[in-house]
Amino acid sequence: MAQQHTTFVPHVLLVPVGAVVSFPNRDRVRHHVYSFSPAKRFELKLYGQEQSRTVQFDKPGVVALGCNIHDKMSAYIIVVDTPYAAQSDAGGRVTLNAVPDGPGVLTIWAEGLKAPDNRLVQRITFQGQRESTQVLDIRALTPMTMTMPMGGQ
Repeated sequence: MAQQHTTFVPHVLLVPVGAVVSFPNRDRVRHHVYSFSPAKRFELKLYGQEQSRTVQFDKPGVVALGCNIHDKMSAYIIVVDTPYAAQSDAGGRVTLNAVPDGPGVLTIWAEGLKAPDNRLVQRITFQGQRESTQVLDIRALTPMTMTMPMGGQ
């Protein structure tokens, strides 16, 4: 999750539980990256250009990021505990591959989604190896992330 042109790049990052994320500073100014999110609280105190720090994300959830020096900087790390997760493309389309047959819960997260915790949750059933398309009109900003935990939760 780089800091570049006083923004986080990318704005939304999807990672599995246990991932170690690097925070390189590509700006000529110093940054102080932090999160007060329940899924991961941390502080990376002031560090300069071409320096980098890392953080391990060991709990699922949405981690909102900020910079104590540059108030306009914000980003999100979505930490998932399922292999069935993907981030949308520029058109808002998401493909989940090799999802096992059966019932499950589809969770969609998008910044600005008008729903509790910016999440839409829908029960869904996948059947057979054939391609299946589910169209969900959520009128949300992209990018969004979708996860499909196994089992009928």
